[in-house]
Amino acid sequence: MTHGDHSALSDLTFRRLLLVGTGALGVSSLPGWLGWLCESYPHIETRVALTRQATTFVAPAALTAIGGKPLFHDAWPTEPQVTAPHVELADWPEAVAVFPATFHFVSRLALGLGDTPVMLALQCTTAPIGLSPALPPGGYQSHAFRSHLAALRARPQVAVAEPELGRSVTTGRVERSTAAPLPTLLNLIEKRHRELVAARGEGEEG
Repeated sequence: MTHGDHSALSDLTFRRLLLVGTGALGVSSLPGWLGWLCESYPHIETRVALTRQATTFVAPAALTAIGGKPLFHDAWPTEPQVTAPHVELADWPEAVAVFPATFHFVSRLALGLGDTPVMLALQCTTAPIGLSPALPPGGYQSHAFRSHLAALRARPQVAVAEPELGRSVTTGRVERSTAAPLPTLLNLIEKRHRELVAARGEGEEG
């Protein structure tokens, strides 16, 4: 996959990005996108978190090497911790990108679950959250997905990049199931970030 065609993006004003990969096949492209992100936006500090299922499609070592930072595995620690991981994950980022976001991840977030450190952090953070859903065959038309999507879009800090047309590796059918590219998602997050900053400024003036 080549990423040079996306060089003409709008300026990104956030400086700390939490990039979350979930267990869809498209997460295998994450190392390439992370390399593009580091090269195109060196001013952005990026931390990567992977769900357990995501590690079946992408090598954590590759993401650690490219990003230059330890990877966060989305699981509760088994040993006592000095700090709570979900609190740090909620407080640290100025923006969150979930790329790709599985049907399951979208559903859990919409339902308000906090069953893993990343999920709990996303329920509590004030940072803008962008999701790029990658769906199974029939998922886009699913009543459950539609209702969860509506619930997430009602949240002022959440932006969702519509899935794009793609051919299912399982059925061979062309459906709206492929995660929108990371640059598309980042532009949506930037727009939401600016809106939230402006709203906070108005609130402080009032």
